[in-house]
Amino acid sequence: MWQSYLNGLLVAAGLIMAIGTQNAFVLAQSLRREHHLPVAFLCIACDAILVAAGVFGLANVLAHNPTLLAVARWGGVVFLLWYGIQALRRACSRQSLQQGEISGVRSRRAVLLSALAVTLLNPHVYLDTVLLIGSLGAQQTVPGAYVVGAASASLLWFSALAIGAAWLAPWLSRPATWRLLDLMVAVMMFSVAVQLIRSA
Repeated sequence: MWQSYLNGLLVAAGLIMAIGTQNAFVLAQSLRREHHLPVAFLCIACDAILVAAGVFGLANVLAHNPTLLAVARWGGVVFLLWYGIQALRRACSRQSLQQGEISGVRSRRAVLLSALAVTLLNPHVYLDTVLLIGSLGAQQTVPGAYVVGAASASLLWFSALAIGAAWLAPWLSRPATWRLLDLMVAVMMFSVAVQLIRSA
């Protein structure tokens, strides 16, 4: 049981710690202190559900259904391009963080819907979390322990990302910092979209 747990923890940690759209979104929300903890917990819950779905059967379904993978890929391309354009627009505006607040703070519902879109419209979530992590978990002696291990990695990572970034927020009051962050997010979104198009 513990071996399956440890395998899930290590495999998931290795994948989710790589820079990706979900991490970039959580980081940006955390730096803005804009509902960052609910966003982190939403990402944790989605990861746990997707890993469990992959381990207990969805990985096999997606691996044998190219239509679903194609829908996930092109839907992801559209979303990534849209989100990258939004980040570029923010980079061209003047932004700053003052005493933990920014102008135009969005509602919790709007932020959580965006987080849900970043998570579920990203094809890499299905390719990595469902197919890769899920297929490996399906081969474990105790698949349930593997799922718990993977969920633990997600919990540790996103909690640290949300809390750590919020702790740094008082030092990030310069508009140039926000422009750089949004430019980095835009470049990453566009690069992932290009990779998806090339792999089609």
